[in-house]
Amino acid sequence: MMELRHRIILHAYVTEKSMDEMERQNKLEFVVDRRASRAEVKSAVEKTYQCKVAKITIKIVRTGKIATVKLAKGFSAEDIGSRAGVF
Repeated sequence: MMELRHRIILHAYVTEKSMDEMERQNKLEFVVDRRASRAEVKSAVEKTYQCKVAKITIKIVRTGKIATVKLAKGFSAEDIGSRAGVF
């Protein structure tokens, strides 16, 4: 199972917009495996970063799949982002 969740989340997706969402709306963006479902992404994020996810939004772009993860109250996107390698 440990290997599986690391294959689902490929890396953090960092843009100006994603940094603004992290600060203002407590959201993070990740590039995820194209075959991953919302439930798999949610489970992988919660287990990898020991947090609770409130909502997942997925968009498919030419280069792959990007998941926007809104964290539950009590969890900081900036703290998780630093562990994910955003900073």
